[in-house]
Amino acid sequence: MASVPRINAAEADAAFTSAQKVVETHRRLAGWLRAGVTLAQIDAFIGRTLEDLRCRSCFLGYRIPKSPPFPSHACLSVNECVVHGTAAYYLAPLKEGDVLKVDVGVTFRGWIGDAGWTYVFGEPSDLVRRLTACGKESLRRGVAQLRPGSSYIAFARAVQGHVETECGFHLVRGLGGHGYGRDLHAPPFVSNTVPTYAGEWPDAHTPCLPGTLVAVEPMIAVGTGQTTQKQGLKKVEWPVFTADGSMSVHYEHDVLITESGPRVLTEGMDDLPDIIR
Repeated sequence: MASVPRINAAEADAAFTSAQKVVETHRRLAGWLRAGVTLAQIDAFIGRTLEDLRCRSCFLGYRIPKSPPFPSHACLSVNECVVHGTAAYYLAPLKEGDVLKVDVGVTFRGWIGDAGWTYVFGEPSDLVRRLTACGKESLRRGVAQLRPGSSYIAFARAVQGHVETECGFHLVRGLGGHGYGRDLHAPPFVSNTVPTYAGEWPDAHTPCLPGTLVAVEPMIAVGTGQTTQKQGLKKVEWPVFTADGSMSVHYEHDVLITESGPRVLTEGMDDLPDIIR
């Protein structure tokens, strides 16, 4: 298990500034979105916004093994696509009833900001309203556990208890939050579900220590926690879909663990106008 990096007060200020670049990008996007736009237009808008804010996407060109470089400024995922949707994977204009997950990652003065939110086009159905409310509340409850004296399994217990026991939805398996800082991904891995066997999640009982940055992100589906991805020419395509095609949501905050508890660096995300009329 790799050691978890920790930051000092000056670095915390820099991390906050980067996180707020993400919040401002979402704020501008929420005011611009409307039915009829395409993912390509949305990604172009985000690219222009990042340039105006003097930062750049940390997703564009990002590489993982067995996948091509990520081709978009942001992850744009519609309906049954949970995360990692690209600007070109879905070509139809967005319409009333669509549920769009937007994950924005930036680099500003060497520090990462990374947060995702879910936007609903038109008046939400009862199911979608319950799903989005569940996502936001699960994130709130999970973040509250990120404090000294706790460990990361407490985050998962809070999130999973709300999503699966209280709401009856499903957390997506195999994906979760992560440490970050000057790099997009760092220890610890922060699962949204408790481990079911020894060794499944090595960071589960790692203590939450002051100075740790984590991006935590419940991903929730209506019908299943299982996912699928399409296979391209010897590579796995980026978008991740629910295995049964059911609706999904995604919410993500950047959090600094401090001596007095969690500090949400992406404060302001919860106030976004996330219903697009």
